Amino acid sequence: MTESTVQTSPTQTGVPAQVYHVFIKATPEAIWEAITSPEWSERYFYGARISVTPDAYTSRGPDGADWGSSHVIEFDPPRRLVHGWRSLYHPDLAEEPESRVTWEITPGDDGVSLLTVTHDHLEGSSRTAESVAGTGWMRVLSGLKTLLETGAPLG
Repeated sequence: MTESTVQTSPTQTGVPAQVYHVFIKATPEAIWEAITSPEWSERYFYGARISVTPDAYTSRGPDGADWGSSHVIEFDPPRRLVHGWRSLYHPDLAEEPESRVTWEITPGDDGVSLLTVTHDHLEGSSRTAESVAGTGWMRVLSGLKTLLETGAPLG
């Protein structure tokens, strides 16, 4: 299967979490490598060079500018990554508090894995929530899926 879905779910504070699901014909290990490695991320994540260690999540623009660095909350390769999220590439977004992103990779049948991305803790971050909603995360995840399944970038 190669479906993508998006949903919002209310949190304890009433601010919706953004939840995205995508089936990708790739192993959990391949997906993990693609979401934690700058050589992969720059090809599907708006040119961002993302690197992840057990302690730090770092996103740099094509020019090397800090687009958002944060701490890693949970690091469980190749199943689960939880990290802080703060967008520094735009001044309006940089003013907002940090939110949280969770990547969950579930292996499936026939080499197809389910990737679930949850962006939550968006209280006080309405501009960030708006920025990543709609085409924001969907473009990133569609690009990741296309790259892993075809070897070529989406656009």
